Formats: sequence, structure tokens, C-alpha cells
Amino acid sequence: MSNSAASEQDRRLRERFLEMMSAERGAAKNSIAAYAKDLELWSGFLAGRGSTALSACTADVKAFQSESERLGLSRATAARRLSAIKQFHGFLHAEGLAKENPAVIVEGPRAQQRLPKILHDDAVAKLLECAAGRAANAEGSARFRAMRIHCLLSVLAATGLRVSELVSLPLHAATSTDRFITIKGKGGRERMVPLSDSARLVIKDYVQLLREAKDGEPKFLFPSHGAKCQLTRQHFALELKSLALEAGIDSAKVSPHVLRHVFASRLLAAGADLRSVQQMLGHADIATTQIYTHVQTERLKEAVETYHPLSSKRRAKAG
Repeated sequence: MSNSAASEQDRRLRERFLEMMSAERGAAKNSIAAYAKDLELWSGFLAGRGSTALSACTADVKAFQSESERLGLSRATAARRLSAIKQFHGFLHAEGLAKENPAVIVEGPRAQQRLPKILHDDAVAKLLECAAGRAANAEGSARFRAMRIHCLLSVLAATGLRVSELVSLPLHAATSTDRFITIKGKGGRERMVPLSDSARLVIKDYVQLLREAKDGEPKFLFPSHGAKCQLTRQHFALELKSLALEAGIDSAKVSPHVLRHVFASRLLAAGADLRSVQQMLGHADIATTQIYTHVQTERLKEAVETYHPLSSKRRAKAG
């Protein structure tokens, strides 16, 4: 078969596949366009190797992946192209046009592990300072809200609780004389988390005001008039962003989950062992906790690049 005939055959096979994706699977126009582009590139690659869609082998697919890596394509793009190739050849095999799917055993690129966002210690200190200032200076009904956000932030910074665990803390858990609080986390698993003296003092002042403001003993440490009778995660997140703006910190970088990350990273930086951090965070799998060791590595790299006299950044500034 001549090159032009092989090219025309591949084009028709691609069109049949795209028609099937549209008619039978209801693929969106943008998806069809993406498939068409990816498979056209795949056919061109095969032609360069003297192959076609019907004669392609696993080695061709792996070579295509290697070429994608050489070109510096993102993992997402490479994974999308492999998916298109797998579905295309799966279609050819199902139609009886090909003996096998050469891409079925080829694994896609692993997704890059995302490191959690981390605030620097000075930013966390600014947040706590701003919250304490609000609590000290607020009057009237605003005083209770200011004391509440100060208490929420202090407990979160001291314990690294999940936001769902924080807002659902029962009042008795925080008013106990025990230096630990009992947390019921995911899957109903309970754990003991130590509470610092400074956080306990903030809780004491807040609870005194809470009891003065509420009729009777509330069930939750952070009650509300909502259906669950407790402050919602969304409300706390919004108040936290408002506090960040007041403290002069980019609110996009601040969230309850980011502060949980800060807690974990601080412990590891201070020399805490991974297993203890896992227990305090309530992770069922230690692999989840291990991501913070990568965060510490990245921060060390940043410190070296910023401050070491022989780093590229320092040499660039000197130049």
C-alpha cells in the first residue's frame, strides 16, 4: 500500500471512530476536536515509522510516549493523548479491524504529586496577632465574633485539626482540665490531641463570654443558629479570609486546610517523628503524612537558593 493510500485509510478510520464517539457515547464537540487533533498527531507519528493504525504495535505507542517526554509535554497532555490512542485502537479491535489493542498494556504518566500550600511562620503570627487585636478592641456584639475567630484560629494553629473536626468540637471537650482533647475524626476514629497552654487560655476567655451570651449550656464550642447548631466550615473559611485581608496577607493563600498543613510542617521541622505527626493529624495511612517531608525538602531548597552565596539567585543579584 502506498503512503498516500495508507494515510487516507487512517483518516477514514479516525473519522469512523469520531463518529462513534459522537453518536454512541455523546462526546462533546470540544472532546471530539481534542480526539481528532491527538489522533492526527498519532497517525503522523506512525507514518514516520512506516506504520499505520492497523499495523501499530506496543513499541510504537511507547515510542510515542518517549517523544512526548522529549518535547516536554505536560503529564496531563501526555495522559490525554494516550487515552485517545487506547480508545481509538480499542474501537478498531472491537470492530474486528485489528487483532489487538497495542496500547492496552501501556501505562500513562503518573500524576505529579501536589505539595500542600504552606504559609510562612511570620504570616501565621500576623494572623494570630490580628485576631488577638480584634478580640481585645471589639465591643458589643462584635466582641463575641472577634473572640470566636480568635479562639478558632488559636485552636487550629495549636492542634492542626480538620476544619470539620474543629467546628464540631463539643463544649465539654475544650473545657476539660485534661491537657489533651479527644477528637472523633474520619470513620469515627478517635484520637488524643494535646492542647497548648496559650490556646487553652484563649478558650477559657471565649467560653466565659459564650456562656454569658447564650441561654443555657450550648452543646458545641462554636454554636450557631443553623440546622446543625454549629458553625459551618464555609462561614469559618470566609471569616478567616477576612482576617487575612485585615492582616495584610493574600487571602487566596489562607484557608483552614492550609493552617493544618502549617501545623504538620512545623512539627516535622522541629524534629517530631512521622508516626507522631500521623497520629495527631488523624491520618489512616502514613503515606498521607509523608507528603510533608517533601514540603520540608522544598523549603530547604528555597532557603539555599535564596540565601546561599553561591546560589544562582544570589549570583544573579550580584551580577
